[in-house]
Amino acid sequence: MSQTINKTVTTLIEQGIADSYTYPEYRKLVSDLLVEDKSTGHEQSEALTNYSMLNDRRMKRLDKTLKIDEAIQESFANAETKVTWLVLTEGWCGDAAQSLPVINKLAELNEGIDLRIISRDDNDELMNNFLTNGGKSIPKLIAYDTQNKKVINSWGPRPSVATQLVNDYKAKHGGLDAEFKESLQVWYNKDKGANIAEDLSSLI
Repeated sequence: MSQTINKTVTTLIEQGIADSYTYPEYRKLVSDLLVEDKSTGHEQSEALTNYSMLNDRRMKRLDKTLKIDEAIQESFANAETKVTWLVLTEGWCGDAAQSLPVINKLAELNEGIDLRIISRDDNDELMNNFLTNGGKSIPKLIAYDTQNKKVINSWGPRPSVATQLVNDYKAKHGGLDAEFKESLQVWYNKDKGANIAEDLSSLI
């Protein structure tokens, strides 16, 4: 008789890390799939491919132009930490395209931070342990102490100011529409990753 075994969150995280991508590997994966008119994830559509193409260009630009505040650079560089930042994401996600380049820049400041990236759709059981208001919102960063095998904290899917903007708009309008999503991207462009960096500085 078969028996269902409930995996612990630790086991799921360890499996995720074992099957993960580095940031450069993830960027290459997204680009390579676009050559085949595909996105990451289990669902494929023209719309998702178009989002991935837009996000790929956005991430390339951010990788080149992002500048981290000097005080935050210093706090990351001087932090004594040994942690894995495991990020659940997909190439079509607009919030992830704005966040991942910042997350990568911050991780590069401290050799004690190991940034690893995995597909949400390929890690559904793990994703279910880190829902946002009951939804599988991404990106979701899990700060994991690999030595003591425990979750320290998590972050996502949006920086704190953007989250407040979303909540306020939902309260007023009942949901998010195309106009708001466009205005959110404008906010990201103006913020230049500062709010993400501030949020993540609390995780070290």
